[in-house]
Amino acid sequence: MSPDSGVAGSSARREYERRRAKDEEKLREKWGRFGGLAVALSEERQNTKSWDQGAIGEERLGARLNAVAGSGLAVLHDRRIPGSKANIDHIAITHGGIWVIDAKRYKGRPELKIEGGILRPRVEKLLIGRRDCTKLVDGVIKQVDLVRDLVGHVPVTGALCFVEADWPLIGGAFSTRGVHVLRPKRLARLLTEQPAGDVDVARMRESVASRFRPA
Repeated sequence: MSPDSGVAGSSARREYERRRAKDEEKLREKWGRFGGLAVALSEERQNTKSWDQGAIGEERLGARLNAVAGSGLAVLHDRRIPGSKANIDHIAITHGGIWVIDAKRYKGRPELKIEGGILRPRVEKLLIGRRDCTKLVDGVIKQVDLVRDLVGHVPVTGALCFVEADWPLIGGAFSTRGVHVLRPKRLARLLTEQPAGDVDVARMRESVASRFRPA
């Protein structure tokens, strides 16, 4: 992998370490000479732990994507969105187009719930277990639009990849508003089986990498 390919989950990992250190510092200040014991016995705050969980999801998906990368598939990890503190987890470039990938490590089964239709506006919701996670789809669509603004006519596809979700043994993947919702194995297969196209992978990779720098 090229040095500017980025390191999957690196910004989330840094944020986790920063929050953990800050939490420990507060405990030591509060408990004085018993600070070390307080740190050892205390559970991590959920707001801190969630960054560790997110980093693990990105790291695991990044390893799978790196394993299938080659001359016809380039992968960039943890890319900073210009003018923002937000980042894109993974960007894959194939001869057939570009994939913008958001990695999530959520529990529960991803499902598509459709409301309305004939007499009411059709509304598609992404549920993970019983949680409404439709905002995750909104986020991927925004990222797709940012990459599309750069690459113009090149096809750009969005994907939400749930690393440890409760997927059924067979199937389970679906699309909502143009965004693929799927497991890592399915994503890797789609990327390696992309239909032939006229995208110069090496040149496009350099263009995307220069615009979306490592976070």
